[in-house]
Amino acid sequence: MRRLAGFLASTSLLLSGCGLAAGYSLPFEVGPGSIRPVPELAGVDIKVGSKNFTEQILLGYIAQVALEAAGADVEDLTNIQGSPSVRQALEVGDVDLYWEYTGTSWINFQQQTEPIRDEQGQYDAVKKADAERFGIAWLDYSPVNDKYALATTREFADRHGLRTMSDMVALLKKDPSLGTFCMESEFISRQDGLLGAEQTYGFDVPDASIKTFGVGAIYATLAAGRTCNFGEVFTTDGRVLTLDLAVLEDDKKTFPQYNAAVTVRTEFLERYPQLADVLDPVSAKLNNDVILELSVRIDGDGDDPAVVARDWLVEQGFVTNPE
Repeated sequence: MRRLAGFLASTSLLLSGCGLAAGYSLPFEVGPGSIRPVPELAGVDIKVGSKNFTEQILLGYIAQVALEAAGADVEDLTNIQGSPSVRQALEVGDVDLYWEYTGTSWINFQQQTEPIRDEQGQYDAVKKADAERFGIAWLDYSPVNDKYALATTREFADRHGLRTMSDMVALLKKDPSLGTFCMESEFISRQDGLLGAEQTYGFDVPDASIKTFGVGAIYATLAAGRTCNFGEVFTTDGRVLTLDLAVLEDDKKTFPQYNAAVTVRTEFLERYPQLADVLDPVSAKLNNDVILELSVRIDGDGDDPAVVARDWLVEQGFVTNPE
């Protein structure tokens, strides 16, 4: 598998605060399918970013392959660490587009404390706010709704009768020693993460009960059942299936809607409005089941995310594989 680009290192670091290394191009060629060559995009350099977890990297490659079929010259700047870094990279032009989540932008970038429970309503609100405040445009949102969740092992859930987060809170009130958590640092400090959950459900996780890991390490650590009893997961992550984790239902709806959509600077979209024609039909075909299935290929089978993205687009008829 080739190396992924996108960690924080370049001379633009002084200008943007999150400069990026030069990107790679796709290691294969794709031909047109239902995505036809777009004259206005022929030879246009488009830098595609992503955050540093499986679903985001996969979505980044789906955009790259689609745009390559349309004739653009795509740079791979996936695997950027943390939401603030990739967002800043978009704002200053280090990347031209990436997939963001409606709830993330609403809570983190718009600094809103109250999420909107309806998917369309949340999308409309964040699209309007981002355009007005930051000059960021949102393409159509996809059915992919990658919400935060807390999970445990199937064995632990069955042993303690856990189905919901309220069940978890009731258990921890009886036996606080069971309240050990594996979490990523960003989730701990986010209002749409642990902070909001503590407020909604009326519990408190002491710092000593939290073990901090990178997003990818949480799943395997949680499944091992030794370091922590509960962990932060994403509802569309394939490792939920491959590791047979029990996701606790968010019965009080603390975690906001997180529909994925391509975000792009408004001025860039105004120059190349054809981006929406290429990417919106692709976005409409995605959903949680698709993401789970494709993520299993990456995390479970070890397949290259770029190849997984291409194969799905070929299967859907968006592109063809000349090989």
